[in-house]
Amino acid sequence: MATVSWARMKVLLLEDNVRLAGLITRGLRRDGNAVDAAHTVENARWLAAESVYDVLVLDVMLPDGDGFALCRELRSSGNWTPVLLLTARDAIDDRVRGLDVGADDYLVKPFAFAELFARLRALARRGSTERPNVATSGELDLDPASRRVTVAGDPISVTGREFALLEYLLRHQDEVLSRTRIIEEVWDWAFEGNPRIIDVYVRALRATLGEGPQIPRIETVRGVGYVLRPPAGRVAGRET
Repeated sequence: MATVSWARMKVLLLEDNVRLAGLITRGLRRDGNAVDAAHTVENARWLAAESVYDVLVLDVMLPDGDGFALCRELRSSGNWTPVLLLTARDAIDDRVRGLDVGADDYLVKPFAFAELFARLRALARRGSTERPNVATSGELDLDPASRRVTVAGDPISVTGREFALLEYLLRHQDEVLSRTRIIEEVWDWAFEGNPRIIDVYVRALRATLGEGPQIPRIETVRGVGYVLRPPAGRVAGRET
């Protein structure tokens, strides 16, 4: 079966069914997306206040509240991140209520994962209209829509996580990024591994990209993290 490609997303998932949450999380992470999973309204509320997401997936029925109330609360506080409500309810009144509190979409369980992911991609695109379609630096081009990376027009192969890291570095060219910030934005808020895992992926990207006068460099900033330096005379594909 053909694989559908999309731009990397950062998703907040509120779902108290641990098994379902795990399935959704693994499916999204497999393609380089970042997912923060919460199992209570309180935890989701905190995460939504502490980080910026491309889309929020909120279950309706939860032990400490419901997705309707949380969505209304977020909208009232000025948070307009696209929201998809996920629930076993299928009554028309519930769907209307979800839209009335400010949700953007509504998906009833059980659902096909392909449909869920397609809806999330559509919502993320709707909420990120100012985001450039293609990230460029010198002869390096990264296309989130097709998930293609090319150097001087020649495609190169990267893993899902390498793609996500490279895209993030390209979106923040000439900006020194700490390992903590990269972990939070490219991995997940609750990542509990060693932040030095970033070093492994950076080394792999350096080897894959190679060297050349029109290839950006990923430089190490000792004691801090990394910075992507565009080729001299070119920034984001423009002559300087």
